[in-house]
Amino acid sequence: MAGKPVLHYFDGRGRMEPIRWLLAAAGVEFEEKFLKTRDDLARLRSDGSLMFQQVPMVEIDGMKLVQTKAILNYIASKYNLYGKDMKERAIIDMYTEGVADLEIMILYYPHMPPEEKEASLAKIKEQTRNRYFPAFEKVLKSHGQDYLVGNRLSRADIALVELLYHVEELDPGVVDNFPLLKALRSRVSNLPTVKKFL
Repeated sequence: MAGKPVLHYFDGRGRMEPIRWLLAAAGVEFEEKFLKTRDDLARLRSDGSLMFQQVPMVEIDGMKLVQTKAILNYIASKYNLYGKDMKERAIIDMYTEGVADLEIMILYYPHMPPEEKEASLAKIKEQTRNRYFPAFEKVLKSHGQDYLVGNRLSRADIALVELLYHVEELDPGVVDNFPLLKALRSRVSNLPTVKKFL
């Protein structure tokens, strides 16, 4: 049996957070090696661990995987969180890309110059309330099932629930206007492995 996956990243959420969530939802314990200094990152670069000289990097199954989407696809496939066929995988990818579009705005928000923050936050709130959350609410309403795809937990549900938490940090109570998203958040958050992670 292979050892626990080892996650290499800075001591923060960033691009590693969706990987942590996915592993937690799959019930996989993992170790983290935080990069605390420039030398830590330089060491990984010089030993050839980082194909593109950047993190996140996950050591799993004898591989040193980089690139967030590649890591997420591998974990989702390995732990049966990526649909039952190509059609479901395509829909899961479509939904996770939608989540990623909004998530990238949220990831960059804290690092913006002060004079741009107010406009950025207004855009995040507008996009959340009028574009992204209504789209996902409509999906859940259209089929009346517990999860976004195939009525079973997938990486799309996990990514969306992570996003719900991030958005509420910036716009408290926004999920209250989307009852099906609120129910999905509760359903996923109460899975024993996710509950332990949270």
